[in-house]
Amino acid sequence: MARVQLRNVEKVYGGTVKAVHGINLDIEDGEFMVFVGPSGCAKSTTLRMIAGLEDITGGEVVIGGQRVNDLPPGKRSIAMVFQNYALYPHMKVRGNLAFGLKIAGKSKPEIASAINDVARILEIEPLLDRLPKQLSGGQAQRVALGRALIKKPGVFLFDEPLSNLDAKLRASMRVRITELHRRLKAEGLSSTVIYVTHDQTEAMTMGDRICVMQAGRIMQVATPKELYAHPANLFVAGFIGSPEMNLLEGQLQGGEFSIGAQRLALAEDVLARLASQPRDAVLGIRPQHLALDPAGFRARLTNAEFMGHEVYLHAEMEGQKIVAVVGAGEFEQLGQAEFIGLKPVPDHIHVFDKADGSNVSLHRRRLAA
Repeated sequence: MARVQLRNVEKVYGGTVKAVHGINLDIEDGEFMVFVGPSGCAKSTTLRMIAGLEDITGGEVVIGGQRVNDLPPGKRSIAMVFQNYALYPHMKVRGNLAFGLKIAGKSKPEIASAINDVARILEIEPLLDRLPKQLSGGQAQRVALGRALIKKPGVFLFDEPLSNLDAKLRASMRVRITELHRRLKAEGLSSTVIYVTHDQTEAMTMGDRICVMQAGRIMQVATPKELYAHPANLFVAGFIGSPEMNLLEGQLQGGEFSIGAQRLALAEDVLARLASQPRDAVLGIRPQHLALDPAGFRARLTNAEFMGHEVYLHAEMEGQKIVAVVGAGEFEQLGQAEFIGLKPVPDHIHVFDKADGSNVSLHRRRLAA
């Protein structure tokens, strides 16, 4: 296992275009860290700098206590799994698994033993004598995992490895990879993982911690539970969670949050964290934390999505869109209502400063937790 440290790491292209802005991050031995963010946020660029596939413009990358800025990928104790698998098409699975060990000068008995161990762990023994073209997408991905695992690296690097698979296979492979990580960790084997994805479902279900990135900067690093319950800023609040958090623009004044003509009285513990002067702000409420209540916000129902045991209610309030998740039974009781009342659950209200995007209700939530 190996600890990975990023110290003020920067990436500049052409001397002027800064892609990564001095990020700092510690990834612990055996941790499963996920980099997540929209396309172009530099999550893959950061991963490639750790791997040695991109030059580092500034700062340091440290793996297992060793500064690796000037080391080639083969000397960094890492193994990488790519989106396109990159299997050698003319080699059978056995040959693909053996290739790296042959280059490293391992003996035939060592290679055979390593192949047997990896094939057993990944349940690919029946595939060893097949060519890549004879494999399904999920099978090819397991072989790619095996080729990384067989090297026994200090760190596994995954660059969107499941994006080419269909939804069912992605779900299956998510489970396989996380189970493999837990198994290796339990056996004291190499298990530090850095995993890049744009899919928040992968991030939330796989990571011990998640690093949310935007425009080459780290927005927040936390456990999935912490990110969901205590987003540090507007970007994280809007990016993490499905369906997305409702972000309603309004005004803070006199202990109330006003959205057009409608008012929401804020609890004293929330008010204690807010500046006393009036200001523009954003109210954050997850759809799951809105209850049907005639005394709540009055909104015009525009659409309802039946999802089985629950219904997504899409509505409009004071010119802003709002979504609530309610039980199927509750929805049936609405009948043909055009307008509905939506009341936020008090303990799950977030208030964000519109100017800098910070969650000004975050501190009291952490104390309460």
